[in-house]
Amino acid sequence: MGEIGNVEQLPLHNLPSTASGPEVSLQVINVAASSMREMQSAATSTSMGVYDSSDSSGYLSEINPQEAWLPITESRNGNTVTSVFHLLSSGIGIQALLLPVAFSTLGWAWGIICLSLAFTWQLYTIWVLVQLHESVPGIGTRYSRYLQLAIAAFGPKLGKLLAIFPVMYLSGGSCVLLIIRGAGTMELFFKMMFGGEATSEDNPLVGAGWFLVFTCMAIALAQRPNLNSISGFSLIGAVTAIAYCTLIWALPISKGRPTGVSYNSQKEESGTSEMFDVLNAIGMIALAFRGHNLVLEIQGTLPSSSKCPSKKQMWRGVTLSYIIIAMCLFPVAIAGFWAYGNKIPSNGGMLTAFMQFHGHDTSKFAKGLVYLLVVINCLSSFQIYAMPVFDNLEFRYTCMKNKRCSWWVRTGFRLFFGALAFFIAVAFPFLPSLAALIGGIALPLTLAYPCFMWISIKKPRQKGHGVMWCLNLGLGCLGMVLSFLLVVAAVWNLATKGLHANFFHPE
Repeated sequence: MGEIGNVEQLPLHNLPSTASGPEVSLQVINVAASSMREMQSAATSTSMGVYDSSDSSGYLSEINPQEAWLPITESRNGNTVTSVFHLLSSGIGIQALLLPVAFSTLGWAWGIICLSLAFTWQLYTIWVLVQLHESVPGIGTRYSRYLQLAIAAFGPKLGKLLAIFPVMYLSGGSCVLLIIRGAGTMELFFKMMFGGEATSEDNPLVGAGWFLVFTCMAIALAQRPNLNSISGFSLIGAVTAIAYCTLIWALPISKGRPTGVSYNSQKEESGTSEMFDVLNAIGMIALAFRGHNLVLEIQGTLPSSSKCPSKKQMWRGVTLSYIIIAMCLFPVAIAGFWAYGNKIPSNGGMLTAFMQFHGHDTSKFAKGLVYLLVVINCLSSFQIYAMPVFDNLEFRYTCMKNKRCSWWVRTGFRLFFGALAFFIAVAFPFLPSLAALIGGIALPLTLAYPCFMWISIKKPRQKGHGVMWCLNLGLGCLGMVLSFLLVVAAVWNLATKGLHANFFHPE
């Protein structure tokens, strides 16, 4: 899927503080024009937004033409509402249904404490990313992609080394997981509609067939040109995510708890096993929060000016969306654990538990609605998680050809990625079993890297902001240690329980 080329930040933030009015505009234009000639000759444009303050509309016009050619920054007409749609669609996923499983290991008190701490921590790192999106609001560089910001903070070599794999996994890898989960849920929906009595003649699709159906539907919807144009899909994704999260905890409460529910923490006799079970539970909570790899991209769709920088609109969108996310995730965790306690299955979480314990006394319409909402949400989330991949492919093309992608080239890229994602899903249908391991490796992108980026770019210690320096250094180091422990716990879990590696054999 490639990577963004070397990033060279234009020195617009070094303008003399005494310059004002026409002098600032002239210096910005001269510096940007000379830098533009260098980028065009090298054909390695950074695809960051650099602006000319002469636009009479009040918003700053882009000098770098490649920004207007790429899907993420092709349209900067977004607003707070569209950012809320994108954040909700990317921020609520099927991982949230595993939160009661984590509570079954941690118990009530530690489960709520860990969930609250994780929510606060990841919300803080989102605030950091929003602040770092523009080095100088209005006239500075806009980092509209996570990899760009990593390169700017850590340098070309280290930035790529640290960020390429997490970004690739959290975009392309998430699309593969959405194919696996979405196709599996489509198959369950079909079987449920036939009352569980469907024969092979009634259901000619098995395994890879359902993967193909889901992929074709996802790619057919993925023909929108840019990130701003899929806000409608993100709205559908947000509504369906909120709906199935609400139904999945409200229905069990209305029907009562199964007999024999216990709230005692599930702990192994061995101290080592107990420790790794706790770490795996913490990993489930940490991985329930997603979408950090898309925060800068979403902010890149918003307009910006010196008087109204994009971070103001973006933070309003983050605040609204994460209030809603909290209203979804906390009830799922608390009500789900109340309803099923230690009876909740570790594989599938709330969705499996609901169908297992309450499926017999729940109407087919309600069960079908839950399945259908999950499928629609997977299709909608696929669109926003695939957009960074499309952007990267088109970035490579525009660097080589020095022109905008035609519609047939853009369509070809989307078909190519759909075929690649389908192949990986069929070849490795057991990838959800590795989610804890790979997610632990990618976790620093959410909890650690933004803190280190703040230290590198803002240099708070040099400005006398010792508290911010200590806070970010402490959180960054803690995030790296937590990531290492979660990877070790995931490896231990795989070693003790085994892995059903059914290559090229989707079930």
